[in-house]
Amino acid sequence: MKIGIDIMGGDYSPRIRIRGAIEAKKELSSNIKLVLIGDEKIIKKIFQQEQEDINQFEIVHASETIGMSEHPAKSFVKKQKSGISIGYKLLSSNKIDGFASAGNTGAMLVGAMYTVKVISNVIRPAISTVMPKDNGKLAVLLDVGINPDVKPEVLYQYAIIGSVYAESIFGIKNPRVGLLSIGSEKEKGNLLTKATYEIMKNTDDFNFIGNVEGTDFFNDEKADVIVCDGFTGNIVLKGAEAFYSLIKKKKVKNKFFDTFNPESYGGTPILGINSNVIIGHGASSIFAIKNMIIKTKTVIEVNLSEKIKTAFKQKI
Repeated sequence: MKIGIDIMGGDYSPRIRIRGAIEAKKELSSNIKLVLIGDEKIIKKIFQQEQEDINQFEIVHASETIGMSEHPAKSFVKKQKSGISIGYKLLSSNKIDGFASAGNTGAMLVGAMYTVKVISNVIRPAISTVMPKDNGKLAVLLDVGINPDVKPEVLYQYAIIGSVYAESIFGIKNPRVGLLSIGSEKEKGNLLTKATYEIMKNTDDFNFIGNVEGTDFFNDEKADVIVCDGFTGNIVLKGAEAFYSLIKKKKVKNKFFDTFNPESYGGTPILGINSNVIIGHGASSIFAIKNMIIKTKTVIEVNLSEKIKTAFKQKI
């Protein structure tokens, strides 16, 4: 197995990305090769400074970097020698099995659409997050940012994608799917959620349990997969991150609240594309980069993209 890592992208220096890769390598088996994509001279210098063995890694030179504030589509097309562009070339030519980056999220999404492309019959891909429950389990929430405006058919597909993801990665059998709304009654919600409810209510494609509310996020009484548009999902995600930051600021010590730390999960796969791509947070720490790489390994091992592809062949 080979995992490509964009070393130059993100808010912090490449040293953070390299240290994260080094820490991940310590936890991975010897048959997993980490391919560091970035400025070769800088990478070698950092390894020398850190007194680490560079021979455990493969280096692919990338002379350009896509900045966090650059236009995603224009920069991906223009900067063909960037880590993101080269990473996708390696991925689409099967020279690596998965690709991870904490760089420009928009460019990562554009790269996926241009190279490995969306799975046949999938209207739009999604990204997700996990919501910790008070009993130690997790719920999957999607979409959390790619598609702020969607149609009911897209949310229906998110339910299929989220179900495959929850079962493959978290081992949840026949996951319960809830539609995020402002009330549990089927009459509650906006035009989108009401219309989506109607096409979900009698489905055999997934285990639909009805509407769920914000108060249902952190208990295990209802849903394992929560579906919403990217606008709503991103607000929920940022609210959870703000809550965790507040807890840290107040110096509250609690194991449950620690599970809100987004760095524990490392990154999220782009769901609904033909390969294994993980997006990390631009401000990722060494710990987060390590976990992003390990998440990439897990996604490759369970063959997630192929399982989603199979689900759409069977259900759509």
